[in-house]
Amino acid sequence: MTVSPAARVLVVDNDPAVAEVIARYLERDGHEVQCAGDDVLNSIDPPDLLILDMNRLAVGRKLRARWPVPVIILGEAIDLVDLDPDADADDYVTKPFSPRELALRVAAVLRRARGSIVPAGTGVLHDADLVVDVGARHVLLGDAEVTLTAREFDLLVYLLRNPRQAFSRTDLLDRVWGWAFGDSSTVTVHVRRLREKIEHDPTDPSRIITVWGVGYRYEPVS
Repeated sequence: MTVSPAARVLVVDNDPAVAEVIARYLERDGHEVQCAGDDVLNSIDPPDLLILDMNRLAVGRKLRARWPVPVIILGEAIDLVDLDPDADADDYVTKPFSPRELALRVAAVLRRARGSIVPAGTGVLHDADLVVDVGARHVLLGDAEVTLTAREFDLLVYLLRNPRQAFSRTDLLDRVWGWAFGDSSTVTVHVRRLREKIEHDPTDPSRIITVWGVGYRYEPVS
């Protein structure tokens, strides 16, 4: 396994036992780990990555306003699906989780932050009022700018480049996340969040279509 270069990781979880296990595994990979609860707002050292329990989202929003770093959110699967749309994250890990899998997710997010897994290239992708400038990583829906996380952007570009093709969650996890295995519920969460940002009616999506029993496909509007 290729491990990303050492990073400063901040773990915000009020359960010391969970935080200690996470720290132990990440330190084995050479990362510098700081664990904290709500008092983390007093910290002055910006991390390279934030691992955040979903019950600490209010704290997380304040931290991201101060430090625009990648975020991994930990939570129960059912809670992650219903997560507040404002809780942008680069990855989601469901509890209970394997500490080793989390360490691998950290490595993948850090690799992505330092260079996208999906070859971005250049050019502009169009679908009716949706315009994606790949090189600039800029998205417009009509006249409004759409703010996407790095992972959401890569997912959108991949789907736009492969229209009308059905992909399973496992396919997308492999081709967009760079994971040959793992919890595919993170794909479900990212698709829901992407729909909320680019669909005119996220409850009745016309672009990112659910293919029952398979996964998802992108259906061009134009």
